[in-house]
Amino acid sequence: MPDEPAPAAAPTPHKRRVRYSGRNPRRFEEKYKEHDPERYREAVAKILASGKTPAGTHRPIMVAEILEVLAPQPGEVAADCTLGYGGHAQEILQKISPGGRLLGLDADPIELPKTEVRLRALGFGPEVFTAHRSNFAGLPQVLAAAELTGADLILADLGVSSMQIDDPARGFSVKHEGPLDMRMNPQRGQPASAWLQKTKAEAFATLLLENADEPHAATLAPALAGKSFATTHQLAAAIRATLPRLGKDDADLTVRRVFQALRIVVNDEFSALDTFLRNLPACLNPGGRVAILTFHSGEDRRVKKAFAAGLREGVYEEISPEVIRPTPEERNANPRSAPAKLRWARR
Repeated sequence: MPDEPAPAAAPTPHKRRVRYSGRNPRRFEEKYKEHDPERYREAVAKILASGKTPAGTHRPIMVAEILEVLAPQPGEVAADCTLGYGGHAQEILQKISPGGRLLGLDADPIELPKTEVRLRALGFGPEVFTAHRSNFAGLPQVLAAAELTGADLILADLGVSSMQIDDPARGFSVKHEGPLDMRMNPQRGQPASAWLQKTKAEAFATLLLENADEPHAATLAPALAGKSFATTHQLAAAIRATLPRLGKDDADLTVRRVFQALRIVVNDEFSALDTFLRNLPACLNPGGRVAILTFHSGEDRRVKKAFAAGLREGVYEEISPEVIRPTPEERNANPRSAPAKLRWARR
């Protein structure tokens, strides 16, 4: 009897090869190596050398100029009312040591704990540095809770931090698609999408003019107010579609202005700034200095007027005679510093 053929071997199950993610990963968390700076030090160094800010970090602006006008001395009490990444605070803490003390305020519940850990790792213990979850308008309450009658130097950097801009989940930027949120404190208030859907065209046109000096406010307001936009990209696309004749650069600038106007109203920034400026003299010790960094005309006008009024009324002994801007070298090394304006006052 002839030999029977051997049974065929069972086919090997097909195994999909691991998909190559390519040079441009889709997910934000994969794209930016600088989110893990210890692992990708060379990548971070190249980003800094090219004049860009590594994602998820913040480069403090006009540090030398701020230290010059605040003139921190050992043993003094300082308040950084917009702690952010802690870059300015770190420099001030070094100057007020030994014996000094810094109160760091920030309304962002996501970034504040990270900065506290970062400054603790640099050796600044609770006897030297304390973190307080509050926006700058809450400075009087923070000082009172710390049993302080005032501070010798106060800093407020009113810009949005790079950590917030670079995180799509926060909705501050159109760089990557994310929910249209824009809240400094995501646990309070309503996101920009909800605010925009509820507002009327006339009110939104006024807001665009007051918060961003937007020249196309009358055209944009009826096209955007009362509409539903879930993501940053949806809103940006609607802005560009409303103004199809604008060139790319002008359209991008308009998108940024609309986002700025929304961010200001969602976070009630002007009301908080007015409260801060009104309470500021009482928060300064005699001879105390304050420095404020602003990033658009609406903020700068308020600071300029408040300082000028304080000088006339004898509340301030001296104020900055003119606005101080970043040097060309800093603007080249850190383009995000370009719109910054610094003003100071001394009680």
